[in-house]
This record gives sequence, structure tokens and C-alpha cells, in this order.
Amino acid sequence: MTSAARIRRALADDEDGSILPLVLGYVVLAVAVIFVCVCATDMYIAQKRLDALADAAALAGSDGFSLTAEDGGVRAELTDELIREQAEAIVSATAPDAALVSASSPDGVSARVTVAAAWHPPLFSPFVPDGVALRATATSRTALQ
Repeated sequence: MTSAARIRRALADDEDGSILPLVLGYVVLAVAVIFVCVCATDMYIAQKRLDALADAAALAGSDGFSLTAEDGGVRAELTDELIREQAEAIVSATAPDAALVSASSPDGVSARVTVAAAWHPPLFSPFVPDGVALRATATSRTALQ
């Protein structure tokens, strides 16, 4: 037997190892990736729900106008208190965990509403015990035709 064959046989007999640590490492990595993807997807959906709530509150706020007659014409005018009243009704009825941050009219014909809520991870939340603050702002205009 040549020396190269003896070295190969010695190396082949020396392969006493286990792939279990490698498999466990990949399983832990896969679980971590799945966890991050689930949490990111849930946070994205929570933000989209908050955006929809802000849109609905702004739309309701723009419907809370008062009619003003001046110079032979009629004009719809929004006030901050009417917008807040309408927006608060939508937010409290639709999402009790959300809060109305602001509701105002920057120009008298638009309603701008900001809502906020806290997001908590669905799987395991000791990393963010207070949650993550989410905010959404929407603007809606009122017009008479």
C-alpha cells in the first residue's frame, strides 16, 4: 500500500463528527427569519389599518361642515370643533385602541386628521414591551357643486 493510500484511509477513519450542531444552527436561523417576517408583516398591516382609520376620520370630518351664505352664494366652511367631533366619533366607534391626536382645518375647506396607536409584536414581545408608536395623517376636502 502506498503512503498516499494510507493517508486517505487514515483521514477517512478520522471523520467522527456530527452534523447536528450545523442543523440546529440552521433551524434557529430559519425560525429567526420567520419571526422577523411575521412581525414585519403584522406591523405593515397595523400601519395600513391606521392609515384607513385616518382616511375615514378625515372623510367624516370633511362632512362636518356648516353652510355660509355670502355674496349671493353658498359656501361650505369647516371648523376645528366640527371636524374633531366627527373624527372622534369614527375613531372611538371603529378602533378603541387608537387615539385621535389632532383634527383641524388648515384652510377652511380641508379636514386634516392624525391618529395614533401602539403596535405590539404578535409572537414574542419582551424586546419591545411598550410597543411601537404608529401614526397616520389624512386630509380630505369638502366642496359644494
